[in-house]
Amino acid sequence: MGGGGKIPYPKHVWSPAGGWYGQPKNWKANTAVIGSVLVGISVALFTTSANLEYRDKMPAQGRFFPSRNWSKQIREHNRAQKEES
Repeated sequence: MGGGGKIPYPKHVWSPAGGWYGQPKNWKANTAVIGSVLVGISVALFTTSANLEYRDKMPAQGRFFPSRNWSKQIREHNRAQKEES
């Protein structure tokens, strides 16, 4: 069972993906580094976006609104409403 050995291939071919049977020795570490960088950039962009979010009209009370959890302006508005009640 199996496909046999590797077939002969031209050694002079270059490709960004590594060519035939390209498997760098440190691919797992490279993947972890790139994954960490992407997560870090995503968190930074999300945080910046949440800090810059501004609303002229606040969402209705009791209505599902995802940014209630992270928008500073909406959280302060909800806190002020609770203090009034």
